Amino acid sequence: MNSPLIGKIKGMKKLTWLLLLCTGGAAAQGPASLSLDKAYELARQHYPLIKQQELVKQTSNLNINNLSKAFLPQAGISAQASYQSEVTQVNIPIPGIKIDPPAKDQYKILADISQLIYDGGSIKQQQDIIRLNDSVEQQKTEVELYKIRDRINQLFLGVLFLDEQLKQAALIKNDLDNGIKKVAAQVNNGVAFRSNLNLLKAEVLKTEQRTIELTASRKALTDVLALFIGEPISDNTILERPVAESLLPTTIGRPELKLFSSQEKLLLGQNKLIHARNLPKASLFVQGGYGRPGLNFLKNDFAAFYTTGIRLNWSLNGLYTQKNDRQLIGISKKMVDVQKETFLLNTNAALKQQEAEINKWQQLAATDTAIINLRIQVKEAARAQLENGVITANDYLREVNAEDQARQSLITHDILLLQARINYQAIAGKQ
Repeated sequence: MNSPLIGKIKGMKKLTWLLLLCTGGAAAQGPASLSLDKAYELARQHYPLIKQQELVKQTSNLNINNLSKAFLPQAGISAQASYQSEVTQVNIPIPGIKIDPPAKDQYKILADISQLIYDGGSIKQQQDIIRLNDSVEQQKTEVELYKIRDRINQLFLGVLFLDEQLKQAALIKNDLDNGIKKVAAQVNNGVAFRSNLNLLKAEVLKTEQRTIELTASRKALTDVLALFIGEPISDNTILERPVAESLLPTTIGRPELKLFSSQEKLLLGQNKLIHARNLPKASLFVQGGYGRPGLNFLKNDFAAFYTTGIRLNWSLNGLYTQKNDRQLIGISKKMVDVQKETFLLNTNAALKQQEAEINKWQQLAATDTAIINLRIQVKEAARAQLENGVITANDYLREVNAEDQARQSLITHDILLLQARINYQAIAGKQ
């Protein structure tokens, strides 16, 4: 028989398992995280300009489809009513035969159907031009989308910098709390002034104020970053520190180079189109109609008629401007080459500058580490002296602040080194 005590124990076991399940579920989910590459991807997908690529593609498809319609039978209808001041007459007398002249008022309805059978490759070249122009426009969009990475870098690294500042503020508060414990004990024993204790407490409040400011600044940056990526970023979201390779890329892979290449291909296609447009064009045709007179001009009655055959058209007007057109394309090609050369010069110069920045921050960060190690030793000695009453709280605080400044310098130089490496990769176009 179950006792009330046994029932309570079973109930507690159930409650314990329920709490463990809930805790385990929360731990399984873990804190949300965001990497720099993921931020790039989300920002690209969310940026309004990305919609332009699909619109350009749709426009190109429609234009190509319209051009292909030129190989379908082309039909047209025309009507004409006219009055002539004079008509052809046969004034040769023929015995027993009277030839009436045609009426001066004449009427005609025509239906014309033609089928293009050869165009010199003009339509195909025009379709190729549309595809090449589509490639150029798409690559222009890629160039603009690539610029988002710079803004994402600034926001992302700004948050990482503030996170390091918050960690440092927590370390300073811990040092101050340790000092407060030691001074409080001395005050209670009557071997230290309460002003020393108040000095440390005031410094703790300043550190808390600094934490509030850093937290607010982080919130502002994460709000802007969330706006760019189109997803909320909570206070608990962890921004993963990117791993910037120390081995710098030696080649440039920026989307601008693909744009220049697309522009060169477009100019080559335009050159081929000039040749295709100056070739003859052939088509089959059928023409039917009803009117007065018909094909027989000697018969002054309404009649139906038709003609069919093959038609050859060759416009020579393009030959007059062909040479100039090719020269214009050649000039455009040289302009693209100049733009490409200028871009490579500026990019290589920017890479050299970033390389110098990387070397500078590396050396400063290495020096910062050595300074911090020395400052830690001085601070620990000061803490022991404070505990023994050899120095005042103000002296201890000075050493704590000196270590803080050394750590602040390391944080700054470390983030700037990371930023310089990421900027180098971005300038080089490493995806």
